[in-house]
Amino acid sequence: MAVAEAGQFQAAADELGISQQGVSKRIAGLEKSLGVALLVRTSRGSRLSLDGQALLPYARKVLVALEQAEQAVCPGRRPLRVDVLNRRIAPAQAVYRYYRSRPGIVLDTVTLSDANAAHAARAVLDGSLDATFRALPGDQVPVGIRAERLLDVPLQLLVGPAHPFAGENHVRPTDLAGHRIWIPGIRPGTEWERYYRSLSQAFGLSIDALGPHFGDEALMDALADSASLATLVGSSDRYLWPANYDLRRIPLREPTPLYPHILLTRSDHEHPVLTGLRDYLRASKPEDTDDMWVPDWATC
Repeated sequence: MAVAEAGQFQAAADELGISQQGVSKRIAGLEKSLGVALLVRTSRGSRLSLDGQALLPYARKVLVALEQAEQAVCPGRRPLRVDVLNRRIAPAQAVYRYYRSRPGIVLDTVTLSDANAAHAARAVLDGSLDATFRALPGDQVPVGIRAERLLDVPLQLLVGPAHPFAGENHVRPTDLAGHRIWIPGIRPGTEWERYYRSLSQAFGLSIDALGPHFGDEALMDALADSASLATLVGSSDRYLWPANYDLRRIPLREPTPLYPHILLTRSDHEHPVLTGLRDYLRASKPEDTDDMWVPDWATC
């Protein structure tokens, strides 16, 4: 590639930092291996033969693949691969704010929304992920995984304008007893199913996922049309709905339930972007107070 671009062996040698003789020997060895002449030597330099022209695009692909392979095993150069579970919710927003605050960092986000916490932790262990945000109980953290509770998200009640709590500045979790809270998409065996079960037991709530889940837009439609239906969302979750729906976000207090997004990484894993993400989350994490509730199993 260097000879093809420079048109001269000496210029290619200068670019590569080797001798002209070294370039000639390498080209001769490549031509012997392939059984074709790759370059046509002239008094003005060298140009690609027809076989050389055919080989050149593949040579470029080979060098790109080598560069990508090096980046894949060099922590300071390859993108940090983070599972944010769902692009609407707090982990995605936190990682995005971190990315915006650090121009030049390289990271990649994925959403393993169909995988439970155990599967996501295994993906971190086998190296297909660098990090994931999961509400994993402390006694289920696999050996080799570092678990840090760095992103606690206050829950809010989301209701339509006709709901009895629509005009409140805040409500207590115990006030929700007897009111239907619909969170479609809760699947048995997931960490969010365990979390909402703990929340229901702690405050005597009726949380269900009955019926098919047609997506967030359908949920917003149902809330806007109902005088009794409510759901729970994170305070930093990003949901959109038409202005005429007039949906209301109402903070929960006395206490405020927190959803604990626990950062899972490999214990021996070092990556400068991951270190920066930890520091960013620690600096932006509010202090715990007595007016907060998390399940007793979220001890990381």
